[in-house]
Amino acid sequence: MEFFTFLLDFILHIDKHLEEIIRDYQNWTYAILFLIIFAETGFVVTPFLPGDSLLFAIGTLIAGENTGLSIWVMLFLLIIAAILGNSLNYKLGTYLGVKVFNEKNRILKLEYYNQSHQFFEKHGGKAIIFSRFLPIFRTIAPFVAGVAKMPFSRFTFFNVIGGVAWITSLLMAGYLLGQIPVVKANFDVVIVLIAVVTFFPAIFAALRSKFKKKEVVKEDVEV
Repeated sequence: MEFFTFLLDFILHIDKHLEEIIRDYQNWTYAILFLIIFAETGFVVTPFLPGDSLLFAIGTLIAGENTGLSIWVMLFLLIIAAILGNSLNYKLGTYLGVKVFNEKNRILKLEYYNQSHQFFEKHGGKAIIFSRFLPIFRTIAPFVAGVAKMPFSRFTFFNVIGGVAWITSLLMAGYLLGQIPVVKANFDVVIVLIAVVTFFPAIFAALRSKFKKKEVVKEDVEV
């Protein structure tokens, strides 16, 4: 419980926590953020790590010119982290398969797999790109691609495009927009909006899946 309380505080006040990391670790910040992005995309058990808000926030802080960090070095390293993370996740999917998901698992819920698989079936390879911008889906989609035995060369093509698009768009959005007075003055609100907007599709899919289950159960009872 304490971990999730800390995680929520980290997400809601991510700029303050990043400032502390930069102050305490300086150039090691590159490695720390590399590992966070790599872990969020590389391990199917870590969909809760902040991705979108972290990218926007670090872009904003670097634009402030007081960090000593380079936006271009950060951009390059985080793109590599995103691509390598997805590649590892794909490989884990090919070896572990769907059996790691079950109804009792609070992190690897079976419904997450089913939703991601439907998303994957509907959009094909493009799902690898689209999922980059959807929390939970971006962590599970490459794993599902591995389970489905999608050719690795084809997966890599979409993986690279998605990784570059995701990191570049959010990091540069923070870098270019974060210093606008109205954004800077309401930074906490902006971070919450980013979290709400990006998590909404996952929440909507989960609620729709739950209502469908209730309808099926109700129909079975009536029959």
